[in-house]
Amino acid sequence: MTLSALCFAPTTSPFSPLRSSCLHGAPLRLPTSLATRPRRHLCATRTAPNVSPSAFWSLQELHLDEKEAEALFLQHPELELAPPESLRSRVLALQSVGIDDLSLRRTVARRPEILSAPEFGPFLEFVRDELKGLKPAKLERLLTTTHPEFLTGIAARVTRLMEHGVPGEKLGHLLNHVHIRKVFCERPLKDLEEMILFLKRFSWPDLVIRRPMILNLDLHDQLIPRVEFLAELGGGDEAAAAALIAKLPALLSYTVEHFESHLEFWRSVGLSDEELFKIALVYPNIFSVSKERKLGPRVEFLRQCGMDAEDIFRFLVKAPLYVSLSFKDNLSKKLTFLVKLGYKHRTRELAWAVGATTRTSCENMQRVVGLFFSYGLSCEDVLAMSKKHPQVLQYNHASLEKKMEFLIGYMERDVGEILVFPAFLGYKLDDRIKKRYEIKREVRGKGMSLNKLLSVSTDRFY
Repeated sequence: MTLSALCFAPTTSPFSPLRSSCLHGAPLRLPTSLATRPRRHLCATRTAPNVSPSAFWSLQELHLDEKEAEALFLQHPELELAPPESLRSRVLALQSVGIDDLSLRRTVARRPEILSAPEFGPFLEFVRDELKGLKPAKLERLLTTTHPEFLTGIAARVTRLMEHGVPGEKLGHLLNHVHIRKVFCERPLKDLEEMILFLKRFSWPDLVIRRPMILNLDLHDQLIPRVEFLAELGGGDEAAAAALIAKLPALLSYTVEHFESHLEFWRSVGLSDEELFKIALVYPNIFSVSKERKLGPRVEFLRQCGMDAEDIFRFLVKAPLYVSLSFKDNLSKKLTFLVKLGYKHRTRELAWAVGATTRTSCENMQRVVGLFFSYGLSCEDVLAMSKKHPQVLQYNHASLEKKMEFLIGYMERDVGEILVFPAFLGYKLDDRIKKRYEIKREVRGKGMSLNKLLSVSTDRFY
């Protein structure tokens, strides 16, 4: 059946009054639950009274015994009126979209008309052809809880998503994570269109592919107010708000009240709205961190280390993970390590060192310090170097080892030069250090300044 035929299929149900209770989810009353009885194939030669053998045969994929089948046909006589091949084809169609075995028995038990109602046929074809990846459990709930007349509307609305650029291979994933009945049944098509047009201002369709639950939101009561809040926080710059949302679409799951409570907290710290927005651009999850459990104690530690609001802003731009890492499993161990290295409690140097270590593991820090010790540096040397260039503690130990080998073995420089210019360890070995050294070696010789060799801009160097 073509898509146009699907979208304009009749929506009136031809069911008899005997089936009306099933439309509202009433369970089928069988002698034994279809979902729990042992599987027994129908025998075409042994049939219940008044039920044709062909009707029994058509439902053999359900593994019903004679009593179960008779109860099914007695409560839903329209099934016996349906052509046997039609019933069997419908069962096979259900199996083709992942509804099989116990799921098939449960589905028929809860919604027997699924075997004969005309609306289900085109919809199952649509699922098979267009909604690859839709989870069978999700589909089963949809088939057993949705009135058949809504199925055509679901197909039409999902098709509209494709027309607006959602890749077909992503539709199943998208429907797995949305409230299908709310988004594609109860919501008028014009409202869905309006939401799509609004979201096209914010990285559509990637936004809903990454965060399908955005479609569950009400456009005017939830989505627009949240976007407007973020734009206002960014100084009225909707493009900046769009960039923030693109980094973390889950931000739209937070209420305006949630955002306002976080804004109030950071204002009490002394940060401006603009500064908070800049931190959020670096680390959007800043809005998901608990104020009471993490933000408050972490900010208090920075204050005890002598940092004011301006320092805290600069610190969080460089080390935003500080506010969300576990204290027990992460930060406390790094603090202990830094104090053993020689940092003093409640000092700005300690705070900046903690910030630098948020991007590395305790194991890597230990290996970095061990590497420096292996080249003859003392604990005091490492402390002085890390105070001058805190990032040195977060560099990968394997990468540092290669740079140290090149500096001492190939460039024939003294290890003490690292103490003078520790930033040497932050430059890329192949793309910057080796390349520039080979270019300047013939002109300046081996004793050239490491600082001048590496810190000069590319334009000035060449």
